[in-house]
Amino acid sequence: MNERIRAREIRVVDDEGKQLGIMPPFEALKIARERGLDLVEVSPTAKPPVCRIINYGKFLYQQSKRQHEARKHQRSTGLKEVKFSPRTGEHDLEVKRNQMLRFLREGAKVKATVEFRGREMAHRDLGWKMLDRLVQEIEEAGQVEARPRQEGRNLFMIIAPKKAAGKGGAKSPSKRMEAPGAEAAGALSSPAAGGGAVPPVPAAPPQPSETEGR
Repeated sequence: MNERIRAREIRVVDDEGKQLGIMPPFEALKIARERGLDLVEVSPTAKPPVCRIINYGKFLYQQSKRQHEARKHQRSTGLKEVKFSPRTGEHDLEVKRNQMLRFLREGAKVKATVEFRGREMAHRDLGWKMLDRLVQEIEEAGQVEARPRQEGRNLFMIIAPKKAAGKGGAKSPSKRMEAPGAEAAGALSSPAAGGGAVPPVPAAPPQPSETEGR
């Protein structure tokens, strides 16, 4: 920048985007100083190197803003987790569902987790019913990517943003999940490419009796 530019000749572009031609750096710097601006090398590998006459402080601010937006976009397209419990109330459930919809519309995948504590493990069917309800209510924005699975005290599934259907493509209706203990677990249909359905959800282990929970 400015006096630190060492090339013998540079191609100069002014602050309005106008080509000023090829000249020695000291001539370009003189023009920049007359305008109260800086001479900044923007393409050092070009032959000759390209320099712009700009407000360097403003240039740094705009560059920082672009980098911030890029990082913000990267964060929004990761995996977000939203946690529930079998006792999550109607209002909290609505808030969390709207949060999931926002993540999906931003392009992020969502891990919906139902956490069981203590004797709540005896009522795992409530968690399955909750995930089933969520699948139905966010169907417009997301589709099941990883089927519900129980790991320890957590029941979770992964939901991915729904891809736009191709022209003439038909959506497969989502089927409801059965709570553990049912004779046959329902299959979660997915509107993924090819119209295929997600394989049936396996039935969860039988619930422990009340005496075992004591």
